[in-house]
Amino acid sequence: MGFMDFIKGQFIEVIEWLDDKGVLVHRFEAYDNAIKMGAKLVVRESQAAIFVNEGQLADVFGPGTYTLSTQNMPVLTALRSWKYSFNSPFKADVFYVNTANFTDLKWGTTNPVIMRDADFGMVRIRGFGNYAIKVGDPAVFLREIFGTKKEFTTDGITGFLKTIIVSGLSDLLGESKIPVADLASSYDELSEQAAARLQPKFEAMGLKLTSLTIENISLPEEVEKMIDRRSSMNALGNMDTYMKFQTAEAIRDAANNEGSGGAGLGAGMGAGMAIGQMMGQMFQPQQQQPAAGAGAPQQQAQQQQQTQPAAAGVACSNAGCSHVLGPAEKFCAECGTPRSQKRFCAQCGHELSSSAKFCSDCGAKA
Repeated sequence: MGFMDFIKGQFIEVIEWLDDKGVLVHRFEAYDNAIKMGAKLVVRESQAAIFVNEGQLADVFGPGTYTLSTQNMPVLTALRSWKYSFNSPFKADVFYVNTANFTDLKWGTTNPVIMRDADFGMVRIRGFGNYAIKVGDPAVFLREIFGTKKEFTTDGITGFLKTIIVSGLSDLLGESKIPVADLASSYDELSEQAAARLQPKFEAMGLKLTSLTIENISLPEEVEKMIDRRSSMNALGNMDTYMKFQTAEAIRDAANNEGSGGAGLGAGMGAGMAIGQMMGQMFQPQQQQPAAGAGAPQQQAQQQQQTQPAAAGVACSNAGCSHVLGPAEKFCAECGTPRSQKRFCAQCGHELSSSAKFCSDCGAKA
């Protein structure tokens, strides 16, 4: 600086600053930090001016226009021993603090956060969103964050704030125990709870968290694919009908494959048989139950014949023989007559005599 700059520095009449985009703190430029007592201090809305004298915070001014005098600067006046008239210049650092709301600041998880989910077990989730801050206490912000830097922007603190937000949200998600599938319906509630929980940490730095928004919480790609497959299966409805349809489609496609000729048809038939066997095994429990209709009595009669135990102490069917056949005897030991077997009607299941040719209950042929 030259001599004229020195002269101008001794007679600064107006102190002001027009905000720069993204600047939180700006130190006013004055030659040798000399400011004339009696100068005008202009502090606009969404600004605060901090006077620092020899490293010690002296005064904080809110929006308005001030004449620097002992009346308006009692703290600074008490700190200094004036050797000259009160119009003499004094040395001090003047910091303008932007107290406006800084919006559209981004947060996001650098690495996936592991959490336990009731439906999917251990899962890794990612999230991102935005937040807004403002300087709530300029004096605390000076002491804790920006110090005596010439200029301080949001870029100098957003990385640190993002870490605080991600840590707080991760802790909140773990405690909430909300299933991953239901997180999308709780974004607003989680955002409000996270903002309330993080507010004390921001106030300790002289800041205020004015807004916090969760835009998205996502799962790994492979887990999302599994969810899509499960949703598709639920949308199909009747799986038995769908599998039969798919089997028929596969056989038709193989038969229509002209390029492979007989090999394609054979492969299609083989695939159809394999799928048919698989479907038969799947549907086997249902087939074991007797179906309602005309065939039910016949199946009941067959089952009754299979499960009917051999009677013990059965008299010989020969009227002239008095021998009683034991449980293991198939023929009479006295006359050789075969052991009589119970018969059942194939239509209604009625027990038939050994010589009956027609059922006495339904008239069906025995």
